[in-house]
Amino acid sequence: MEGTGSGSRALFPKGPSFTLEDFSNKDFIVRDFVDSLAENAVSQNRRSGTAQQAFDPKPLIRAFENALEGLGSLAEELQEKESELLTQARRAEIQHDQTLDTLGRKLDQSINQFEALDITLNNPNTNDRGSRGEAGGNIAVQIGEKLEELDRKRRRALDANFLIHCWLQVSETGELTSLQDIQRQGGSENKVRCAVIAHQLMRISQRLDPASWNQTNGHQKNGTTNGVNGTESSHNTREILEKFCETLEQDLLKQFNNSYRKQNFDDMMECAKVLHDFNGGASVIAVFVNQHQFFIDRDQLITDEVTMDGETWDQLADPDAEPPGVEPSLQSLIDEVRIIMQEESFIIKRAFPYYETVLIKFIQRIFQQSVQQRLEMVLEKASTISSLAFLRSLHSSRTYIGALIEDLKSHGLTEHPEPCSAQIAQTLDQQMEELFVPYIMGNSYIDREKRSLEELFNSLLFRYNIYHSRRKKAPTGFMASLAQRTNQLMESAKDAYLERLESSDLTPTQKAMMLRVARVQETDNNKNEIEVSEEEGYLTTANAKRMMTWLAESVRRTLELGSPSDTPKDVAILLNLLMMHMGQVYIETALEAAHERATSQENVKTEPDMSYLPSIRPAVTITSIMSRFISTVLIRLAESNTTVRRSMEAQSKLGIEAIEKKTNSVMKSTMDVIINWVTKSLAQQKKLDFLPKDELDLVESLQTSTCTSICLFLSRCTNMLNQSIDGQNLEVFCSELALAIQRLLFEHFKKFKVNATGGLMVTKDIAKYVATLKEWPLSKDVEIAVELLTEIGYLFIIGPEALRERGRNLATGTGGSTKKLGKADFKGFIQSRDDARSVGVQSVLSGL
Repeated sequence: MEGTGSGSRALFPKGPSFTLEDFSNKDFIVRDFVDSLAENAVSQNRRSGTAQQAFDPKPLIRAFENALEGLGSLAEELQEKESELLTQARRAEIQHDQTLDTLGRKLDQSINQFEALDITLNNPNTNDRGSRGEAGGNIAVQIGEKLEELDRKRRRALDANFLIHCWLQVSETGELTSLQDIQRQGGSENKVRCAVIAHQLMRISQRLDPASWNQTNGHQKNGTTNGVNGTESSHNTREILEKFCETLEQDLLKQFNNSYRKQNFDDMMECAKVLHDFNGGASVIAVFVNQHQFFIDRDQLITDEVTMDGETWDQLADPDAEPPGVEPSLQSLIDEVRIIMQEESFIIKRAFPYYETVLIKFIQRIFQQSVQQRLEMVLEKASTISSLAFLRSLHSSRTYIGALIEDLKSHGLTEHPEPCSAQIAQTLDQQMEELFVPYIMGNSYIDREKRSLEELFNSLLFRYNIYHSRRKKAPTGFMASLAQRTNQLMESAKDAYLERLESSDLTPTQKAMMLRVARVQETDNNKNEIEVSEEEGYLTTANAKRMMTWLAESVRRTLELGSPSDTPKDVAILLNLLMMHMGQVYIETALEAAHERATSQENVKTEPDMSYLPSIRPAVTITSIMSRFISTVLIRLAESNTTVRRSMEAQSKLGIEAIEKKTNSVMKSTMDVIINWVTKSLAQQKKLDFLPKDELDLVESLQTSTCTSICLFLSRCTNMLNQSIDGQNLEVFCSELALAIQRLLFEHFKKFKVNATGGLMVTKDIAKYVATLKEWPLSKDVEIAVELLTEIGYLFIIGPEALRERGRNLATGTGGSTKKLGKADFKGFIQSRDDARSVGVQSVLSGL
């Protein structure tokens, strides 16, 4: 932008001039442009006037007017250029659209021409456009198939040519140069090709060179064998080919081992594929499994002794101690197997295309070699300790190995993290079964359990059986005939214990255990003559609990070790063992002893000894425990076999009923003992006890001596009964006994003459009897009947008018079976009064 020159001054100077380039510059600022216009106008005005002038706006107005004129001309110029450019753009767009239309038409023409040509080539007789794509695809597929067939024929021809060439080499020169060249090239495909060609050459040799195989394929006629012209080779082709195959196999196996050490799974996979095509993969599987470091290390450790210490073995043989668990060396092996299987399954999956077959071989080798050998060592050691130690070791080993099997199944092995395949799961189950079949097949296992329990039961009951075998038995009687089988079983159990104790195959640990359980010393020479106390012939729930604990442990082992189909039969055997030893030998023997003592006390002259009664309560308790265990455990385990279950139910029912019958017999004899003694004691009542001459005798004694002795006896019986039975059984027994005593007392007081003072004695005696009987748990009816006794005392002390009043409220029959006093009893008691012949009493009697 330029101003006017200062040399030639005009009257009206021109404004500033500028062009489009001034405004096109990126540094252009509008404010600077306006400031420059104003500065130029002001500076010109200052040059033309004096130094001190007032502000004059005219120069600025002229400068801005000139600038506006210049800007207007520039705007017109820009408008012309914009119009020209718009015109050119419209022309270019029209030309572009025309070009696109032309190109589109040409493209459509080309496509139509191509489709027409395609239709003409593929299906010249079809004009349907919808079938063009399908027809073109068919032609392409046909061409591809023909090309593939030609390629296969070409390959077969090349392979046949190469095979004939190799055969001519081996048969004429005895060498396999061409095949060895392929082998040296390396690579999986070349190794597979070598293996295939070697197999084909072996078949050709077998057919064309039978002499090298030491056999002919048929009868040779005119130099022809089975229609094939045989050639007599100067080289043994069979031997040459077998050597080559062996060398090829050894090279592949060596390469596989090297790759395994380097963890080169891809190369291992290639070698495994080649060897699988070569001989089914048997050799590479054998190398992988047999040369595994786990088997090498374990072979060195297989001769190690079982590591469990002596204290643990003693605990294992102790029936009252908790089993210590699996043997440590076997546990260590199983834990290592778990880790090895999980790690190696990952390698097998990546190294073998047929990984399931390899994994199955690996599993079989681990279980059949390492696990089985260690398991046999542990069980052999346990069998030298005791039969119980063997059973516990077998159970703990089976449980721990079973947990291993389930862990491997859930881990999945080659299918991790998914569960393992059905084939692998079946193999694991099969290996588990084969490990323990020798120990649980047939009846061998349950027979071991039975012998072990018999030894424990016989040991525990030895001193008990000794005591009862020496007990004096009643020579005759119905219960003696019933007890004959029990006595035989008891003697048999005692003799079996002594015989087993002297057996030569009894281990020292087991012998010590049997002596400890039986509480017998080794120093006792004649163990059949040892001293036993009376307490050792009593039933105890502690012994019963020990027996039930041993049996429950045996049932648990039977469930986990035995076959589910054999479980009903096995628990039936255990039930028979329980009913015989606990039911017959233990409980019934004690009940028979109690019954014998009860019957021996029925007619004694001194006060009967009721000390046998406390043995009833443990018998009832033990029977209840046994019955509950049978119904809730044993019979439920036999539900799968209806026949066996019904047989067990019948057997247990008969056994429980036999115990109940013997218990009832003891209690019936006890009642007879008490009633007989009360009857005998009442017979000792003096005739003058209720006819005292003065009241001094009444003051000196509260009751008669007979009443006192009977009540003391009944109190002692109450203590014994409370120790023997309880609950409903005690109430029924006491109620029946109280009724019997009530009837005895009714008849007893009819036999004596009673005066007025003696009536008070009768009242005191009856009050004592009633108080003693009411200490028992009685039913309501029996309690009312006992209260009826108090009426007797009043009948001896009240006057005729009161008697007449009481006579109006009587029941028919005897008073012992009703809630009211009967007329017959009322009359009997009135006639026993010493004033029975008086007018007032006679009037009462006549009024009845």
